[in-house]
Amino acid sequence: MDKQDSGQRVVVGLSGGVDSAVTAWLLKQQGYEVIGIFMKNWEDDDDSDYCSSNIDFVDAAAVADVIGIEIEHVNFAAEYRDRVFAEFLREYQAGRTPNPDILCNAEIKFKAFLDHALRLGAQKIATGHYARVRCIGLDGRVLEAAQAQVGDGRFELLKGLDSSKDQSYFLHRLNQAQLSKTLFPVGELLKTEVRRLASEIGLPNAKKKDSTGICFIGERPFRDFLNRYIAREPGPIKDDKGRIIGQHVGLSFYTLGQRQGLGIGGLKAKGAQRGGGDHAPWFVARKDLESNTLWVVQGHEHPWLQSTRLTAQDASWVAGTAPAAGQFAAKTRYRQLDAPCTLEAGASNTFSLTFPEPQWAVTPGQSAVLYDGEVCLGGGVIAGH
Repeated sequence: MDKQDSGQRVVVGLSGGVDSAVTAWLLKQQGYEVIGIFMKNWEDDDDSDYCSSNIDFVDAAAVADVIGIEIEHVNFAAEYRDRVFAEFLREYQAGRTPNPDILCNAEIKFKAFLDHALRLGAQKIATGHYARVRCIGLDGRVLEAAQAQVGDGRFELLKGLDSSKDQSYFLHRLNQAQLSKTLFPVGELLKTEVRRLASEIGLPNAKKKDSTGICFIGERPFRDFLNRYIAREPGPIKDDKGRIIGQHVGLSFYTLGQRQGLGIGGLKAKGAQRGGGDHAPWFVARKDLESNTLWVVQGHEHPWLQSTRLTAQDASWVAGTAPAAGQFAAKTRYRQLDAPCTLEAGASNTFSLTFPEPQWAVTPGQSAVLYDGEVCLGGGVIAGH
């Protein structure tokens, strides 16, 4: 991108964080007409200690002032509650562990926000995600993605250059129309470069800590939050030999692979009597909704925690169609190295993956995301093993 982009209007999602701030600055330097939008996605208790949206807006406004761009405060809380939070609760009530950030990107940041930006006359939108967009022209040549439109070729979602910050996993449900309108400037940079730029520019949030989690939960204890919306239904905790070793507060409050908060830590010392035989920690391994039983095992490498196959549903492919069956790599959770796998396409937006090496704690409700090298192909919601 260079000064030839001058005059194109780009609406940037300013979150109050350093990544979106540097995104806006970079685009202005490249000659775009930049407008900032701050998205308010949660308002049930945004005056609490746990939701920082008010502070974030102050930071975003301060950034806009330094850069010299307009900023608009837009409330998407109703859309978020209907399209993201309602699905989040449905999934937890069904015993699965959803990833609301993925749904938020697909339904809010690249749908409601994109629609709003287009109404403002924007040619493109931009966010501070660590990912990249590439357009392969009809003749097979790589086109300048910032200038390309739907119809010019095939848009690809690529990993961010900073592998430790890559966020393509969370963006895998974006489609051709969305990618054709999207820029990810910091996806070309390392996080250390983004921080350095922010300091050099004099951005007020240059040293601001990266946000973790989703706004409506923030830093609060997750179980306390979920308990406000989902009733507790206590039941037995059983080990892999079928013996009751405790009581859970409700299956919705646990996820596969969970180690903390099980309330059975004291039993480790009684391993010989309980069948564990050692002092290995307990992990959630299975959830049986019919009998309301939480199954736990001792040891990170227990066979119940290992899977060499998974099935996924609600598939979404960046290209618009499923890739041909074959050899790829996949992530079954965000903080995971790509794992070699074989894809088998199923019927009606389903697919299966098999892995030569067992995958740990494959969790229904989470996303299995497929890669071909640096290209993110899409993925689906894990349904089972």
